[in-house]
Amino acid sequence: MSSPRRLLRPFLYTSAAVLAGGGVLYYVYRPLRIPGSDPASVPPPRYTDDGRFSPPRFPLIKTRDEQIADLRKSSGTQAAAGTVKAAAKRALGSLTGGLEKAKVDTGEKQEDAEPYDLLVIGGGATGAGIALDAATRGLKVAMVEREDFASGTSSKSTKLVHGGVRYLEKAVWELDYSQYKLVKEALRERKYFLDTAPHLSNWLPIMIPIQKWWQAPYFWAGTKFYDFLAGSEGIESSYFLTKSRALDAFPMLKKENLFGALVYYDGAHNDSRMNVSIATTAALYGATVVNYLEVTSLEKDPDGKLIGARVKDRVQEKNGQTPQEFSIKAKGIINATGPFTDAIRKMDEPQVPEIVAPSSGVHVILPGYYSPSKMGLIDPKTSDGRVIFFLPWQGNTIAGTTDAPTAISQNPIAGEEEINWILSEIQSYLSPDLNVRRGDVLAAWSGVRPLVKDPHSKNTESLVRNHLITVSDSGLLTCAGGKWTTYRQMAEEAVDEAIKRYNLTTVPLLHAPRVSGSEMIDDAAPLDGTCQTHQVRLIGAHGFSNTLFINLIQHFGLESIVAKHLTESYGDRAWTVAALAAPTEQRYPVRGLKISALYPFIDGEVRYAIRHEYAQTAVDVLARRTRLAFLNAQAALEALPTVIDLMGEELKWDKRRQEREWKDTVQFLASMGLAKSKLSVTRKDVESGRAGEYDEHERKLYSRHDKPADTMESDSKFASGENPIVSANSSVNR
Repeated sequence: MSSPRRLLRPFLYTSAAVLAGGGVLYYVYRPLRIPGSDPASVPPPRYTDDGRFSPPRFPLIKTRDEQIADLRKSSGTQAAAGTVKAAAKRALGSLTGGLEKAKVDTGEKQEDAEPYDLLVIGGGATGAGIALDAATRGLKVAMVEREDFASGTSSKSTKLVHGGVRYLEKAVWELDYSQYKLVKEALRERKYFLDTAPHLSNWLPIMIPIQKWWQAPYFWAGTKFYDFLAGSEGIESSYFLTKSRALDAFPMLKKENLFGALVYYDGAHNDSRMNVSIATTAALYGATVVNYLEVTSLEKDPDGKLIGARVKDRVQEKNGQTPQEFSIKAKGIINATGPFTDAIRKMDEPQVPEIVAPSSGVHVILPGYYSPSKMGLIDPKTSDGRVIFFLPWQGNTIAGTTDAPTAISQNPIAGEEEINWILSEIQSYLSPDLNVRRGDVLAAWSGVRPLVKDPHSKNTESLVRNHLITVSDSGLLTCAGGKWTTYRQMAEEAVDEAIKRYNLTTVPLLHAPRVSGSEMIDDAAPLDGTCQTHQVRLIGAHGFSNTLFINLIQHFGLESIVAKHLTESYGDRAWTVAALAAPTEQRYPVRGLKISALYPFIDGEVRYAIRHEYAQTAVDVLARRTRLAFLNAQAALEALPTVIDLMGEELKWDKRRQEREWKDTVQFLASMGLAKSKLSVTRKDVESGRAGEYDEHERKLYSRHDKPADTMESDSKFASGENPIVSANSSVNR
């Protein structure tokens, strides 16, 4: 008996080891579904046998004027039909001694009130997410924004969709369960983020350089734990690179003291386009979303409970008109204004203590040659203990961020001290062969991160690690804090709380729009009245694939780089954008006039932004529909005349409005890092080419005017005929 057992035991041990090893290998090398790699849910259109081509037909959202008309209905008022009619009423009122003065002055007529379930104040990531969540639960929701969608913090992020490796490190070393929960939640939301908008987000490998051998097991354990927490929400596993492999993947790295590198995966995205897509998707599902509509006051009933808000149209101000104020009635009001949270809270309760602790985060944009196109880098320990990212983005390189207390303003300007600190940190881990110059900075901006303090905490100065949802006595629900990655979770919790506080009833959406533009997908299927935003795909996602750009090239004759940019910015809506592009009247490319020679943004994007994405100003187009102002402030200035002309044609701007757009946009570009010497340029200067003239500092960056020669004249420090190889006292040099 003992002999068979002796033979059987090694066999069992070997079999168990093989199975365990096979399981580990399968887990590491298992096939993974990469967002965007799947075939499109809705295949691209094809030519029929008889040569006909039917482009996609997408549902349209209501115009801005139609949305404002819906807002007015909530309080039982409706604007008079046209300014001429309103003016006639005002004239009649003056002749009759002001008879029915209230109706004449406002140009409104009374109808039955149709109040909203929810009014969301703020059109950033959180506000737009709340609007989409509420609309897909069958609630009647409105969202208003004083500026443009994503005009604040939501367009000025580091462009990462991440769980937060530094939060995980703190969770382990400080045994902090709340930090652990934050990372776990963010990793789950990261997957939803990339699934619902694969055209606007992507996986990005990020390298951690290792200088000491003992750091290798430390970072390896940390990144593997990060992979483990991600679970099925993850993608590729983290891995170690030897020194030679690290330099091959990131040639710009400093070789000295480099032991190797760890590479882990996180997500990256186009933040402002994501924000606009969330808002327009909410509009398709029935939400009323309006930008440039400022809340001037909150309205309460005799019991002191909120019942609505008073608003004014800032677009009328920009057009030189006196803006008409009107009321929006709603059962509940949600404050999602980010850094401006306390301003709305003080409208409700003037003496309420402030909860926002604003922090400034500065980023700089450098040319794309500073980083590989498919690999980012993180420095986990900078000279002052902070973390800095160095990432490829939109063909350039983004570096940041700082973290310092700041005052709240709409468009803060990045300070020279912060910019130089970032450049200094970059230089410390890049090869000494690379000279990181201030003149290489193409754009720089500062975003205000709205950290929050819990007003109900015993320690009112301690900051909330995640986000905060609180409700005032009058019923103002405030959702503040958090980060881009968890916007959907924040929205879900805010709507859950609103349903409970305001006694709202959700209903299934039985007649949801065909967001995909096709009968192949029933977008209403999962919308049963519960939160389903983790599977509600945004505008552009249904027909997107990594090969869609080829279909655009073959049908429209677009330049390859333009077609790829359009699909990665608009998804399947790139068909509409390309159709709105003007013909070049050249052999190739056939369509698409670039608004800047250096970047792939074209005229069709300007028209699409106005007709389908509520763009109202040149800044909306240059900064948040395209990203030109964030990529290159000088290029945005040079593209400004073209953008104003295209928008003026679409929106019927008069000369006064065009001049205002010029001044407002140049002022905005100052917050994007435009050189002070360019802030006084006129449109004539740009059109004549004088705006591209360079100062003495810029002149020294390059050899601009030397004639072709083996050694350029400006490069030589020696007089003509002097031989620098031999001694100055040599007869050769006498």
